[in-house]
Amino acid sequence: MKGIIQHYIILIIFSILLVNCKSPKDNADQNTADYEKWIQLFNGVDLEGWNVKISGHPFKTNWKNTFIVRDSAICVNYKEYEDFDNSFGHLFYEKPFSNYKLKMKYRFVGNQAKGGENWAHRNSGVMIHCQDPQSMKIDQAFPVSLEVQLLGGLQKGTPRTTANLCSPGTHVHMNDELVTAHCIDSGSDTFYGDQWVDLEVEVRGDSVIKHSINGAQVLEYNKPVIGGEYNTLEEKSGEPLKNGYISLQSESHPVEFKNIMLLELN
Repeated sequence: MKGIIQHYIILIIFSILLVNCKSPKDNADQNTADYEKWIQLFNGVDLEGWNVKISGHPFKTNWKNTFIVRDSAICVNYKEYEDFDNSFGHLFYEKPFSNYKLKMKYRFVGNQAKGGENWAHRNSGVMIHCQDPQSMKIDQAFPVSLEVQLLGGLQKGTPRTTANLCSPGTHVHMNDELVTAHCIDSGSDTFYGDQWVDLEVEVRGDSVIKHSINGAQVLEYNKPVIGGEYNTLEEKSGEPLKNGYISLQSESHPVEFKNIMLLELN
């Protein structure tokens, strides 16, 4: 009997040691899985939780049904337009964020609205760190923000990167230097036709922001500040941009967004 008891004691001690010897990486992976709780920003049914601001029209006026839901996607729609007429629009999520990962699928479809700018062909964007849409002027084309610029390929063999950065009313830093160019190309591939593309953006306040396409990082920058072209918040010029609203852009070419998810980070 004594030998049996000793045998069980040894087994118990061995089991405890085995559990405690689990690698820190294993524990970290488990913790990551436990805390990565993505939330849906878009319910796939309607625009609940989202608000429209279109240039020339009051806040919450979805002029000519620019933003609609079809087949579980948010669609930028111009079927009721006779002419685009600089009606740049944005669909804002109802609350601001600071530290998060944002992911979604997007694709360009159909033809550009009549009257759209040449540069806006197969061109849209996801705006992050946006100013409060209620603070925008009635005829303001773009919110002060950082634009994750989305572009579709126009001609086979001619590169046209996506998940670029444009900076309406903002500047950023790259490699410890202030960058004042309005748009910065990413290192992505070019995507043609109406294929769905996976976009992910990692935002950590003003410390670092990363753009990824189909799982591969294509751009990184940090220290965004208010200032430059399209800045309607001149009294805040030079201030760090640490948080803000998320919006989807309408620039004259039909585009669709789906599976819009967000993970808040500590």
